[in-house]
Amino acid sequence: MNDVERIGLSTVVQQSPTCSRLSSHQRLAVSVLEFEMQKFHISLITAILAATIGVANAASPAHGVVYSANEGDGSISAITLSSGEVRTVDIPVVPHNVQISLDGKFLLAVGAPSEGHGGHGGVESQSTPAAATHGHGAQAALVLLDASKPGELIATLPSGDHPAHVVTSKGGDLAFITNADANQVTVVDISRKAVVAEIPTGSYPHGLRLSPDGRELYVANVTDNSVSVIDAENLKESARIPVGKAPVQVAFTPNGAQVYVSLRDENSVAVIDTGTREVTGKIQVGRNPIQLFSTPDGRKMYVANQGSDSDPDNTVSVIDIGTQRVVDTVTTGMGAHGVVASDDGKWVFITNNKADTVSAIDTATQAVVGTYKCQRRLKTDPLSSESSE
Repeated sequence: MNDVERIGLSTVVQQSPTCSRLSSHQRLAVSVLEFEMQKFHISLITAILAATIGVANAASPAHGVVYSANEGDGSISAITLSSGEVRTVDIPVVPHNVQISLDGKFLLAVGAPSEGHGGHGGVESQSTPAAATHGHGAQAALVLLDASKPGELIATLPSGDHPAHVVTSKGGDLAFITNADANQVTVVDISRKAVVAEIPTGSYPHGLRLSPDGRELYVANVTDNSVSVIDAENLKESARIPVGKAPVQVAFTPNGAQVYVSLRDENSVAVIDTGTREVTGKIQVGRNPIQLFSTPDGRKMYVANQGSDSDPDNTVSVIDIGTQRVVDTVTTGMGAHGVVASDDGKWVFITNNKADTVSAIDTATQAVVGTYKCQRRLKTDPLSSESSE
């Protein structure tokens, strides 16, 4: 799972508990698990996710909808938490990432064409990322759905050849898509249904987030060891910051003053001062960190440590943003990968791609209070949250 977005209410889980994409091209399997959370006995449905899950909730995890991108299946599932109802919608791509636009109007998914089943190359192991393969001359695409009626396809738009992640501008009129093979961010005008810019970045751009004020995008360039800063108004790269080995994803602090960057091959997180655009420090975490996300109050940063394919990790490092020190380590499932915080900051969700589970962490106690079992082996793309990202 990868991402969480907002549908005009409040966001719980993007960007990211994740059960990543399916390992086969069959219909997705779903498991229903029940657990006690904040005195709500709820049924939470965890799907075999491709790369993202989005949860928008009103007051608690007992309410809201989870959107899962089913990359091996070429579909998106909408899961209503209060009733347990699951609705699966076929789309023209095998989605690697699904997001809700910041204005709450659209559900966006990017991926390879369904008939090609090429998927997105992985960035989670210490090997050269694989290129996407598309069959029959078909093209990857950005799929636009009505967020209030996910079954209604609005449009299929150009995305570039190897889309990884997508976020929208603050006004919701533009979609920004990382294209790993092309080393660029593709900008799509949603109303015009056209590509309006192609912004060069470092090599193999993957994760990206929009700043809280909506003015800048920070993009993690995996094989370039850098982060690109993009002016979201002028649609140009304004800076490229060296950060360290294999940056996979970025996370803003809520005030926008800092960006934390996961450095997969250094077992650390770099901290960028957005005012000076310089790395001000590095924090050692667990092995092969992938996804990271701040709590809404700006006090803690949660980092999922995946480890390697042969020796997976099962920990989440909790960083105190004020002191920039690891203050706790939470044990989850093997291959901890995706991470996202609820809007109220009470819960953090982790996807464990070697255990095929999603863990729910109570941020008050740093205890795992729920574990969700997936039916199929998780792949490696994370679930990310883009509620402001």
